[in-house]
Amino acid sequence: MKSYYVYIMSNQTDSTLYVGVTANLERRSVEHKEKMRDGFTKRYNISKLVYAEKFENVNDAIAREKQIKKWRREKKNALVQSVNPEWNDLFEVGF
Repeated sequence: MKSYYVYIMSNQTDSTLYVGVTANLERRSVEHKEKMRDGFTKRYNISKLVYAEKFENVNDAIAREKQIKKWRREKKNALVQSVNPEWNDLFEVGF
């Protein structure tokens, strides 16, 4: 069964966040790290995976992404800190 991920990435100083959804978290993390796509994440040097949530249904993943994107920064920070209090790069430690 295919899995989908809602993820949050940050820059190295954790001052800017990006929320996204993907079916391949490893590939998408590499794309961010290697700056393979133009846009927000490249411009703001977003390369650190700090949060990931797995879903079996793509519609559930998209709904969750939209929900998180509407949140204020403080609530997004609390979500990250609830599972990753050190704001480690989960890609490096094996999400």
